[in-house]
Amino acid sequence: MVVFSEDHIQETNRRGRIEVICGSMFSGKTEELIRRLKRAKFAKQHVEIFKPAIDTRYSEEDVVSHDSHSISSTPIDTSASILLFTSETDVVGIDEAQFFDNELVNVCSQLANNGIRVIVAGLDMDFRGTPFGPMPGLCAIADEVSKVHAICVKCGQLATFSHRTVKNEKQVLLGETAEYEPLCRECYLKAIKEDMKEP
Repeated sequence: MVVFSEDHIQETNRRGRIEVICGSMFSGKTEELIRRLKRAKFAKQHVEIFKPAIDTRYSEEDVVSHDSHSISSTPIDTSASILLFTSETDVVGIDEAQFFDNELVNVCSQLANNGIRVIVAGLDMDFRGTPFGPMPGLCAIADEVSKVHAICVKCGQLATFSHRTVKNEKQVLLGETAEYEPLCRECYLKAIKEDMKEP
């Protein structure tokens, strides 16, 4: 007789829900997304993974974490495209959700209403500290929101802000440690004051 663990039963029965993983840069969002998707695959579920086509930092096709863990994905330009690939799917994973259009909220809702488990990872705030893209709407409709934290590079406290270290006012600027640093609220506010003093 095969006895399944509680985790296995939960993985195989968790359908029709939206899970959001959010936080600052370098907080482990993609790492957690990959972990959940690999567990779903291990549970013999049909998994489809999507990422924005503009995100080619580590790979043009794979979703890759800062720790170099990866999982194959389908790059897409618009959130509506997700619906074209998910007819026989149990679990949908979406990385870097902040870069998608606001229609992603309706797409995820439709998928969950059709019995699909949707796992979304993304930045909840941009470099200005304001809500980013469709993420606030996704957090509002999610069944579960996990806020993960980086470590502040200035003081070692939990970091919730992504401070941009280069001069560029565009909201979307793909980058890594050369362009961004994770900061706690106090250090972020100090850094913003310093940025404003610079000519």
